[in-house]
Parts: sequence; C-alpha cells; structure tokens
Amino acid sequence: MASIGQIVSPTSGNDALSRARQRAALVPDCLVEAKRIANTVIAGWHGRRKRGIGENFWQFRPYSEGESLSRIDWRRSARDDHTYIRDHEWEAAHTIWLWADMSPSMMFKSSYGHVSKESRALVVMLALAEILARSGERIGCPGIMEPISARNASERLATALIHTPLIGGLPETGMIRGWSDVVLIGDFLDDADNVMARLGPLARRGLRGHVVEIADPAEEIFPYSGRTQFTDPETGSQLVAGRAESVRDDYQRAYLARRDSLGQSLRHLGWSFVTHRTDHLASEALVAVHIHLSGMPARATHGGKL
Repeated sequence: MASIGQIVSPTSGNDALSRARQRAALVPDCLVEAKRIANTVIAGWHGRRKRGIGENFWQFRPYSEGESLSRIDWRRSARDDHTYIRDHEWEAAHTIWLWADMSPSMMFKSSYGHVSKESRALVVMLALAEILARSGERIGCPGIMEPISARNASERLATALIHTPLIGGLPETGMIRGWSDVVLIGDFLDDADNVMARLGPLARRGLRGHVVEIADPAEEIFPYSGRTQFTDPETGSQLVAGRAESVRDDYQRAYLARRDSLGQSLRHLGWSFVTHRTDHLASEALVAVHIHLSGMPARATHGGKL
C-alpha cells in the first residue's frame, strides 16, 4: 500500500516564527482587494473606530451646547456657517489570546498538503501575534504567556513555546477575562457537541471567539482506494479497509456534517468560524481572521479565501 499521509515531527518555535514573518509580510498584498481593511493592517485597525482619547484624527462633527470650546476646530468651522468639533480616535490596547492545538492528529501531513497541520497552525498563530503587536494590541497565550503589549510579542511567544510547549486539546481559560478576543486554531475533529461544551461557557463569559479549522486536503477529499490501513494518531488503533473508495461518500458526508454543525453552533454564539486547508497560503487564513477581528464580515470563510 502506498502511503498518502504520515505523522511528522513537531515544528520548532524558531522555524515557525521565521515562516510566520514571511507570511505576515504577504498580508498587505492579500488585502489589496479588500479595500475596507487595506489601511487597518498598517495603522492598528482593531478597537479604534470610536471617539475618545488618542492622537489620530477621526472626524469632524457639529458642536453641541455644553461641550468645551477648546475642542472646536475654528479653521474647519470657518468654511461654512456651522461650528465643528475635531474628534480623535479612541486608542486603547485590546487583549487577544492566541492558541494552537498540538494534539497528535495535528501532526498529520498528506502528499496533498504543503505542510503538516501542526506547522500551519503555529505559523498562523505567530503571524497573528506579529501583526497584532504592530497595531499595539496585547497578546497572550493561555498557560504559556501572560498578555503583553510589545513590538516583539511574536518573538517572546516563540521563546515561551520553546520552554513551555503547547499541549493538545483546548486550553484552560480561567485566566481569560471578559471583553477579550480569543483565537483558537486546530483541526477540531472531535464531535461538534463536545467542542461546543467547552466553548459555550467562554461565550457566556463575554469573550469574542474566532475559530480557525486547519484541514489537510486528504481529510476532505478522501483520496484512498483499494486496501488501505488507517491509524488513529490519538490512540494508535488501526482499521483496514478492503475497498476504501466504497466508503468515500459516507465519509465525506459525515466530515462535512461535523464541520457544518460546528460552524452553525459557533455563529449562533456570535463567534466566527474559518476553515483553512494546508494546500492554501497561510496568508489567506490571516486575512479571514483579520476581517473578523476588526468586526467586518468576510465574503467567504471556506479555505480562508476572500
């Protein structure tokens, strides 16, 4: 039997960081067609579109009785018969928690994928840390790194991962406070009801969630035929199918039903759900997650493509 997939060795933090930076550099190019968010990557797009204390100009608006005269923009007011206030954008660092699942199933890589699911998850997580840190956001990783606001947050996260590696499954979340965002990256192959049993309480605590499902192409298309041996990476149990192609249709229906159920449940909570295949560019997943983090609906989320 020819091997289509294999279990790979874990990716080192430094190697993933290097590739994450390369992917992060591609994000502005990927955003060219998405005009609504083209400027947000450079200026720090999240959490600023409201009036408040800050240095950046936001808008002119009509003066209201009782407001401080010192805030009137006399030059703008002189253009017509109205008096205008010059508003600035509210600038405050937002806390975003990042997590990548390192369960044994994430180590899978088929001949159809560019990298393993584990490698892609790390790259996406570190690339997000790199870009969000440039915007002044506070980045944390449950059980790995307390939230920090620093330009080198991705390097510090990679260093923390070297000393305290990520573990499989969903993280402990007791340290995460409400009104934060949490980005969870993994394959989420568990039963959708079991996943929601863990995520539902987070939403009820006021957390905004963003789930990124990483999939190997072979998991979707099921390219197996003839006598095929399947090995469960979690338990090591094996199953031999005499004619694997005979179960392809049933498998694909069950696989997509699990994904649809999870996506619908997450959207019901107000969370976003993005699917991304390892034969696509990592930058596609970054664009999709960025759109959701900035509160803008993506035109499509399958495969992380716009």
